[in-house]
Formats: sequence, structure tokens, C-alpha cells
Amino acid sequence: MSDLGTGAMAIPEDASTPMQNGRTLSLTPELVARVHRDIEDPGPLPEYEHLTDDDYDAMVRAIARDDRAQDGLNLFACGSLIWKPCVRIESQAPALLRGWHRRYCIYLRRWRGTRERPGLMMALDRGGACRSVVQRLAGHDLVDQLHVLLRREMSTRPPTQAPRWVTVESDGHARPAIAFCINRNGPAYWRDGDMDAVADILADACGHWGSCAEYLMNTVAHLEALGIHDRYLWRLQEMVADRIRART
Repeated sequence: MSDLGTGAMAIPEDASTPMQNGRTLSLTPELVARVHRDIEDPGPLPEYEHLTDDDYDAMVRAIARDDRAQDGLNLFACGSLIWKPCVRIESQAPALLRGWHRRYCIYLRRWRGTRERPGLMMALDRGGACRSVVQRLAGHDLVDQLHVLLRREMSTRPPTQAPRWVTVESDGHARPAIAFCINRNGPAYWRDGDMDAVADILADACGHWGSCAEYLMNTVAHLEALGIHDRYLWRLQEMVADRIRART
């Protein structure tokens, strides 16, 4: 278990350096820098209906009042919450979630994409299993932390991904945890699972939060540093690196 803060966690300065398991990332900071563009936040997109304060209040109350959150909350993190948590994390441990898997399935016209050049973001989609980490949030200011967390992860009504209670396996025990899982009826759900199409988008898209290539590099680097090898993401980072080299 390791103590974590609320800011971005450092990745190796040179992501081409072999990780602790001997594998070397093809998608390096130098390649990622080629994709970056300075983009202003366009603000909420008018074609979507957006969650209100009352919506967030209701979801926070439902989670905080649940018996499974009375002594603190477990959060299963599968993407950027691993390397850039927005809440105070007391501890973190490896965990396995069955019935859900990582997939690029949220279509972005904001954040890490634009209307003209949309991006993609990962979420937990149904089927398979996901190895990642479970993070522990303290109970004394849980309501405040949940408000921050939900506003970062969700914006539209209905949400394209939403928090749900799951059971994760960690340290030989089953633990209840909250995970952000895809809603296939959400307005930004992306059904196309073709890896070539995903790689084409990730090698080009950028928004005011940064590029999709940066998001992928950070996620893979941190998973590898934790001893978690996701073959889907590893192959994607190789494909994205090849496309950036070819285009630039």
C-alpha cells in the first residue's frame, strides 16, 4: 500500500526507458509532444443535456449513505485516476474486477478532443476482466470528495459513464468498491471496437486537457510501473507511436 496525493503522479522522464519488467514503451514523451496543440476550452457542448447541482447532490447522497461507504470508500481506478487522482487517496493496492474490461469507448468533442478532431477516452465496458488498483478514500470528508470526483468523471444527462458498486478482489479478499462503468445508452458511447480506428484517433486528437496520446502514455506507464501489463493498451501504444512517426 502506498500513500498518494491529489496531483499528477510522475512518469519516467524518458518513457522509452525500460520499465521494471523490462518492456520499453514505444510511445515516448517526444512523440506525444508532436501531437500537442494549445486549445481553448469551448465550454459545455450545447447538443448535450448537462447534469445539474441537484443531480450531483442526489448521486453523492446515495453513495455516501450506503452501508458500504460508512468507514470510507474504495474506488476502483482504471485510467487517469491512477496517475492523476482528483481526491485524497489514503492507500492503494492492486485489484481485479471481473465482468468489466478497459476499452476506448467514450467519444470526446471536448476535454481531449474537439468538434473538428474528436478524441476517445477509456472506460469500463461489460465483459472480461480488468486488473488495476483499488484506492481508499477517507470517510471524514467523503461527501466533499465525492462531489469533486463525480464532477470530474461525469457531465451529461444521462451520463455516458456512471458510478456503480462492484466487487473487486484485492489482497486475497473481496471488497466493495465504486467504479465508473459505461452506460451504453449514454450520448457519447462509442461502439466501434476496431483497434486501427482507435489508434488513428488517439494519434491525432487533442483538447484543452491535452492529447489522447498523452493520456494513453501515462496510463500504460503507470500500469507497467505497478506490474500490470494490459495487452490491449500495450498494443495500442505501439500502434499510436507508429502513426505519430509516420505523420510527423
